[in-house]
Amino acid sequence: MSNILIIKHGSLGDIAQASGAIQDIYDNNKNHNLYILTTKPYFELFKKNPIIYDVIVDKRLSKFNLIYLYMLMRTIKKYKFTNVYDLQNSNRTSFYKKILFPNSQCEVWSSSDTTLPQGKSKEEFDRLPVLERFNHQLQTSNLKTKNTLNPDLTWACTDISKIKNEFSLNRYILLFPFCSPHLTIKKWPYYRELINSLKIKFGEDYKICIAPGPNEIDEASEFDALSILNEKKALDISELASLIKESSFVVANDTGPAHMAAHLGVKGLALHGPHKSAKLQSIERENFKAIQVADLNKLSHQKVFEYILSSIS
Repeated sequence: MSNILIIKHGSLGDIAQASGAIQDIYDNNKNHNLYILTTKPYFELFKKNPIIYDVIVDKRLSKFNLIYLYMLMRTIKKYKFTNVYDLQNSNRTSFYKKILFPNSQCEVWSSSDTTLPQGKSKEEFDRLPVLERFNHQLQTSNLKTKNTLNPDLTWACTDISKIKNEFSLNRYILLFPFCSPHLTIKKWPYYRELINSLKIKFGEDYKICIAPGPNEIDEASEFDALSILNEKKALDISELASLIKESSFVVANDTGPAHMAAHLGVKGLALHGPHKSAKLQSIERENFKAIQVADLNKLSHQKVFEYILSSIS
């Protein structure tokens, strides 16, 4: 039985997007062991995926750290991977192909670079929606694809009955008003107004909740919403996936939780500003939609509120 490697360093939203492609790689190679090369934040998450044989952590140290590159090359070499599917498609992973796998016995190296459509540059190809890019990459690598265009992240879920009982959660609307500190352009500024309108409308019928990450707990106290934690700590990724999956509706900025919600099949809405287009990120699904505006400051809370009402009433 030979070994196959998938490279997916992150981020959280990108992993949600790649879930269908990972499933298709497995379905086409059920007689092989499937390994993932990822980063430390996603080690435990991938360990829970039943189709993954084992997980290798890449510390992603400087490309000039020759000792680290040598150790990583030795680690990878011992598995004698026959196929590598690069779903990260970054400058770093292109570098890995040249440096870590130059004389390997790898039969297939599948990446956006090695499967570019004829006549298209990498820059042109990268302007296509991400799921279409994955689908082209795998099909050009002679794989049949059934799941790539419709990722399903439910493998990441876990039992959260204890958390739901602690907060008496039955029907709830889940909001994600946070974003990375260096990407405040993604942050919609009217969550407080939205929370107020939702509470007036729904009273006790729906609880209004937020689920802060480890660095967002202090900020969460600024919102008049139920902050869902596990023993005063942020939920882990699997707990977060389940909280999203069991919600009645999700509203999120263009962040990882929005992509999780999109590929968990829940009703919801992503609020997109000018940073990246919703179409490019393939975030719109049957139940999950996006509002794209040039300036999030001009997207009123009333418009978002009315969309929620039309979806869950």
